[in-house]
Order: sequence, then C-alpha cells, then structure tokens
Amino acid sequence: MEYVVEMLNIRKEFTGIVANDDITLRLKRGEIHALLGENGAGKSTLMSILFGMYQADRGTIKVNGKEVRISNPNVANQLGIGMVHQHFKLVENFTVTENIIMGSETRKFGMFLDVKQAGKKIEELSKRYGLNVDPYAKIEEISVGMQQRVEILKMLYRKAEVLILDEPTGVLTPQEIQELGKIMKNLIAEGKSIILITHKLKEIKEYADRCTVIRRGKTIGTVDVASTTEAAMAEMMVGRQVSFKVQKTESRPGDVVLKVEGLTVKSGRKSLALHDFSLEVRGGEIVGIAGVEGNGQSDLVEAVTGLRKSESGKIYLNGKDITGIPVRERIESGIGHIPEDRQRRGLVLDYTIGENMVLEIYHKEPFSRGGILQKQEIRKYADHIVESFDVRSGEGAASTARSLSGGNQQKAIIGREIERNPVLLVAVQPTRGLDVGSIEYIHRRLIEHRDKGNAVLLVSLELDEVMNVSDRIAVVNNGELVGVVRAADTNENEIGLMMAGVRRGEGA
Repeated sequence: MEYVVEMLNIRKEFTGIVANDDITLRLKRGEIHALLGENGAGKSTLMSILFGMYQADRGTIKVNGKEVRISNPNVANQLGIGMVHQHFKLVENFTVTENIIMGSETRKFGMFLDVKQAGKKIEELSKRYGLNVDPYAKIEEISVGMQQRVEILKMLYRKAEVLILDEPTGVLTPQEIQELGKIMKNLIAEGKSIILITHKLKEIKEYADRCTVIRRGKTIGTVDVASTTEAAMAEMMVGRQVSFKVQKTESRPGDVVLKVEGLTVKSGRKSLALHDFSLEVRGGEIVGIAGVEGNGQSDLVEAVTGLRKSESGKIYLNGKDITGIPVRERIESGIGHIPEDRQRRGLVLDYTIGENMVLEIYHKEPFSRGGILQKQEIRKYADHIVESFDVRSGEGAASTARSLSGGNQQKAIIGREIERNPVLLVAVQPTRGLDVGSIEYIHRRLIEHRDKGNAVLLVSLELDEVMNVSDRIAVVNNGELVGVVRAADTNENEIGLMMAGVRRGEGA
C-alpha cells in the first residue's frame, strides 16, 4: 500500500470561518511529509480532524487504503495515529512515566497500577529511538526539548505508526532542533511515517521528502522538496514573493534610553543568572541579545520589565532610576514587552482579543470612564490592531484568545505592544511560530519602531534574526556580557564563538 493515510476533499467550517475548504493530503509510508501554510491557514485544524479531535463536515479519510471514521483520539490511537500538539499536554508534577501511561495504564492482576513495568518499557523505547529520556524525572524538572520527547514517547508507547508533529521546533533551541532531526530520521528508519506541521522552510528542506502547501484553507499543491526552492514554497504559502533579507537603512542612534549598570540577578533556583551585567540601548537602534538559551537572557528581560527583583546594580529608563519600581509604573514610563511565553505571560486565554488588547491601558480614557469599561471603544481599538497585524480569528475582537492559532496569538501581542508606541520595546522571540510572510511584516514593524526614534531590545534564539534585524549585538555567556559588536561588522561564525565564551580577538 503506497499511502498510509489519505485525507480527501476535507471541509471543516466553524462559526463564520471556513478552516478547511476541500483539502487533500496523502502520506506515503516511511516519509516525512511537511504541511506548510500561514498562521491560521488551517493546518492544525486538518491534523486535529485526522487525530479525531474535530469531525470533518465533508470528505473522506483512509488509513492503509481503508475508509475510516475517526470519532475521537482513542480511535486515532487504535488506528496507529498519534499527535504531538504545539502546546504540550503534560501534567507538570507527574513523572515522565505517569504522563506517558495516563489513559492506557498497565495493571498487575487487572487491579494494581504497574508503574515499574511501564517505566521499563519506556526506557527500552527511549533507547531504541535515541530519545534519552529519564522515565522517573518529573516534567517540571526537565527542559522543553525533553518534554517534547516525552510527547513523542507517549505516541510510541501506544504503538503509533503515523506521527503528527505540530510546530515541533517552535520552542526548541538550535541544538535541540538538530537532535529532533536525528530522532525523526530514527523513526523513519523504523518504518514510521511523519506529518510535520511547520513554518520553517529551512527545516522542510533539511528533513522533509514532500510538502503540501495550504493557503486560507485551500490546497495550493504538493511538491517534491528536493527539487523545490525555499522561495518557491514561500510564494505558494503567502501568494506573493517574500524577501528573506531585512530591508533597513543604517540606524541613527540618539540618546541613551535604557541603561543597565552592573546588574546581578538570581535565577528561580537562587543561583546567579546574571552577573555584573552592563548595557546601553539608544533611541533609534535595535540591540540584539545573542546567546544559547539559559545563559541569562530571560533573567535580563525579567529584571528590565520588573518581573524579577535584581540583587544589585541599576536600571535606568531615559535617565530615571526604575530599578525598584513596580511593573505598571514601568509600563507607564514607556516600556513595552513582547514576552517569551505568549500563553503564560502574554495573554489571558479566556478573555476576548478586545479585552487582551487593553490589558495595560483599560483604566485610561477612552477605554474607561468613571470606573466603567467602554466596550465600544475597546472593540474599535482592538479591531484596528486585528486588521493592522492580520490577526485571523472567527469573530475578530470578540474571539477568545484561546481560540486563535499560536501564530495569531503572537501577532495579537505584538500588535498590542507596538500600538502603544513604547520608548523601549523589549521583544523576546517576537517571530516564534510565525510564517515567513508574517516574519517579514513583524521585522518591518520593529524597524519602523526604531526609525521613530525608539529603542528596541531584541532577544531571539534565531541567530539569523538577531544578525538581520539588529544594529548592534550583545553576546551573553553564562550570565556575563562577552562583548558588543556592530551587526554589519561581524558574521555567524564570530557570534557563535562569542556565544561559546570566546571574547573578540581571542581567536578560536
């Protein structure tokens, strides 16, 4: 049988929006098949239908040539289909083993939970596929990359033959992405088949055999990856040519907006995360922070935005000492923050988009008068952001934040922060989970913000992004500043060495 899964002429409609409009996708046995599309194009919806979380309004699904009806995820598991969701479904204070066996527990004598036997089986699976997961570690104690491996093990434990990976690299470091690539190749070598939902064209070129492109809920076509360029796939995805190079004029730095002086910050585990760190960001420039994840970038951001107390040192905004002032006062002073974790720190998921767009300004006119929220004004303001930043949702500003795709949640947060025109914009992973068209647009908006004379502090694990968007790059290693270089005067190799702790001029 050539195709292990066929989804033929699938249609799915939600209130006011057609998510999937006559989409066809065929997965060959033993291949990595990429599913590419813009944010909100219908990729996750299509895969949720295959995994039994939604029911198609029309269309046919075949597994191994036989027509099936997948009414829920248990049926999908029985058919050998598993899915790793973009936002993991794990219980943090449970162990790896407890999370994996949940819902399919092994019992001794049909009564007692046999965790030991399950742990042994998980250990064997982990070794076989090169996953290197400790079955007895707690989820809250392991890295995001390791949590993703737990989700993959969950599928393998249930004997999945078809694995759906939804934006699997969105939260991973470059090293973890390479490790995931090896894991996918191991799975294919064992006869598994993978559907890879991603926006990242480089990863499609590196790992996928074929790619199906969808745009606004419709199939654009399926291509052989080896014989198709990144530019051609990008054009299929967004319907126009996309520039991969950030267009910008040389910066004209003005006065110092942010001054960090001898800052020392402790991590959540009370060890030193940032030590004697000093940096200046001027109006009219973008300063990028480069470093391997966990080297103090998040701690710097939390200290600047007021989310974490500093042990020593000073933070100044336009000459004013803001080291000890609360978050709201920092916002009032002109700090905007695009947080690293959009769901935990960026949005109240059960609020509407409209309510989320005024989280920092709801108490001001025209959004509030005499302590009463002015819903019409909030709606008008939110609709403007939704339109400007192409946030796609079924009911516009009235949609709940939870109902949006990850990429559209991200665009809503960026729109909210830029719309306030802060003098300092702290942008952490601003394009995480965005398609190439949206990335191009967000980069343009960051540069426009700079050109208005504002300061931008950019923190990103995407080295390409830091190099292309920044005017100057500050490199951190182990909580210390290794050096600051002009982006135009350096290259990836030099930045990579500095990220490893080699100071400029010290040689390899």
